[in-house]
Amino acid sequence: MTDGREQTTAPAPAAAEDTDRQPLRDRINSDSLTTRRDYLRIVAIVSGGLAAGGLAVAAGGLHRHGDSEGSPKAKRVATVIGAGESVAFRYPGEEDRAIAVRLSDGSLVGYSAVCTHLACAVLWHADRGFEGELHCPCHDGAFDVRTGDVTAGPPPRGLPKVVLVERADGSVWAIGTARSGESLEEGLCRQLLKDYPETAREIGCPGAPPLGEERV
Repeated sequence: MTDGREQTTAPAPAAAEDTDRQPLRDRINSDSLTTRRDYLRIVAIVSGGLAAGGLAVAAGGLHRHGDSEGSPKAKRVATVIGAGESVAFRYPGEEDRAIAVRLSDGSLVGYSAVCTHLACAVLWHADRGFEGELHCPCHDGAFDVRTGDVTAGPPPRGLPKVVLVERADGSVWAIGTARSGESLEEGLCRQLLKDYPETAREIGCPGAPPLGEERV
């Protein structure tokens, strides 16, 4: 029975879009995330070359989603990147869109900003999900900010990565790339082994030549 008054039903609380994605965002994949300490360890090896004028420390590229070969030079991305901030830049070539993001725990991540679906621009949204989200608005594709892996939409594979380092003065540099599905360490070591085997050995790359056997 009713008392004759019109009854209304309160709308159900909207389901938070990021609730289902939070476990994925909480997962830190050690194979594809280089911590700030790891970055600084690499910087200690290559910073002398950077200071001397932009030493090319990598071969292989992000161009066309990492499919082509090249010799990208180290490039300063920003004088500083604060927590929760992002910087858009071009790397390794002027035609290659890329993005760097500082996560809330201080980690730096860098990716190609070209969606692997139809090459639309990938944008950073700090207010989406647990740690923010890399989003392609063309067809609503989404990528995990810690790994670059696809989390929603039609993209067939994750974003190629950009290897970032932070110098003692706070400046952030791009020093190499990793192809889609390749970890930062694999990408950097693949490039260093080709042109800088001594540096590859110093940072512990598998397959690096023993001391004294570097290419002359």
